[in-house]
Amino acid sequence: MNKIELLVIGAGPAGCSAAIYAVRAGVQTVIAGGAMPGGQLLQTSEIENYAGFVDPIGGFDLMDRMHKQCKRLGVEILSDEVSSIEGEKSPYTVTMASGTQYEAHAIVIAAGAKARWLGLEGEDKYKGHGLSACATCDGFFMRGKEVCIVGGGNTAFEDALFLAQFCTKVNLIHRRDAFRADQVTVDQAKANPKINLVLNSVVEEILGEDSVEGVKVKNVKTGEISQIPCSGLFVAVGAVPQTEFLKNSLVALADNGLVLADERAHTTLPGIFAAGDCADKYYRQAIIAAGSGAKAGIEAAAFVNLHRK
Repeated sequence: MNKIELLVIGAGPAGCSAAIYAVRAGVQTVIAGGAMPGGQLLQTSEIENYAGFVDPIGGFDLMDRMHKQCKRLGVEILSDEVSSIEGEKSPYTVTMASGTQYEAHAIVIAAGAKARWLGLEGEDKYKGHGLSACATCDGFFMRGKEVCIVGGGNTAFEDALFLAQFCTKVNLIHRRDAFRADQVTVDQAKANPKINLVLNSVVEEILGEDSVEGVKVKNVKTGEISQIPCSGLFVAVGAVPQTEFLKNSLVALADNGLVLADERAHTTLPGIFAAGDCADKYYRQAIIAAGSGAKAGIEAAAFVNLHRK
């Protein structure tokens, strides 16, 4: 059994920030980052809303800098993944996918979330080339262009209103004619002349050679097929928290898989903290994940230092 003071699960902005704060507080810190440490940012070509960068930075480059910073401070980054956490109080037994086990006095869960996509054939080739799951991140690149957005919840409608500020037209495509979004948000969208509601419809195909040039849409009631020209397609049908490894643990999860944590990043178990997209039901932004990771790192370090023998 390998004994460590703090295990951070996830090597994205939340995990790296947690590790940086913890190791600088004198806590032995190990990150379990998996085979591709860095999370969703590795698939983001340009980031220009992360404070401190005058020019856009690629997601891979940003995460590479964070990982190098962690290593310079003495954080060990593992390429192994966590498969389970056992125990109801510190220290906890953590089993890795390789079979290696760790006894951790504290844990920060920063495993992130992945976007829920449409599952269309050839979808992957358009990601980063007009297809996005984050209007806040990528909407700016669609200035002066026509776009489509898929979804019927608050995120879809809020994204539509956001995009309508600088896009010429926003087509909101939803498979039903009723919405999960708050009525006041729906009313705002309906009153916006730039937003066109395409109801009882689903996207059948993304059109374009090297980037999104339009979508083929099917009306689920009539079967009619139509095409909508657009330069961007935003998918707002939810995200999947990467918390499958917690299903048999005593860490409490919401029905959608999000880790339940309070404003100080504490979960329902002492010494286990959560940060980033796996515990955030609203924002899914790198800078917010980093901030929540800093909180979790501070709290985890305080816990370890208080209970250190």
